[in-house]
Amino acid sequence: MAAEGGRAKPVAQSRMENFRKVRTSEEEMPLPFPDLPPDVVEMKVKEGSKIRNLMNFAMAQMELKGRRQIVFSGCGRAVTKTITCVEIMKRKLGGLHQVTKVRYKTVLEVWENQDPPPDGPAQNLTVHKNVPSICILLSRDPLDPNQTGYQPPEPRHEVGEDTLGSSAKGLKRPLPPPHEELLPKKLQVQVSDSPRGSGTTAGQLDH
Repeated sequence: MAAEGGRAKPVAQSRMENFRKVRTSEEEMPLPFPDLPPDVVEMKVKEGSKIRNLMNFAMAQMELKGRRQIVFSGCGRAVTKTITCVEIMKRKLGGLHQVTKVRYKTVLEVWENQDPPPDGPAQNLTVHKNVPSICILLSRDPLDPNQTGYQPPEPRHEVGEDTLGSSAKGLKRPLPPPHEELLPKKLQVQVSDSPRGSGTTAGQLDH
């Protein structure tokens, strides 16, 4: 413990203040729905995504291109926004069958040391985090009502009704809990040495 101003400060916290997150990537996982058409549209919702942009594209796929099914997916802080998009589409189109799957996926974060030793290489931290993830399938065609996470169609709302109100509360049935072995575990941290200025910021993604 390092003393500062008469109070103890954790060493780990003090060290992390010198690091900056430079890259984030998500684990690629197959969609948890069997028998999906190979050209099914998956709307990958991110924390910084604009709902208007997502819905303009998704509605065009369903109405103009005649898609029968569409999938919305998001993880971490994007879960609520994913549910919001689904509820907007259900209110606008009506008659959509829904299946919701909840799981956990691994997110990899790379942190770069902003204050490396004068004569040593820059240190990077690689952090693996398990975060909640949601996948929601919407279908014009009937789905198996006996499968976990199924929700029957709702009536289409009339023009002028609020399509955004209480959108996050649209999941009528409680989500099935993930398996115990998928519950969040301790962060796995890897430290790697790389030459200073190795260009780790080139792959930074929006999150």
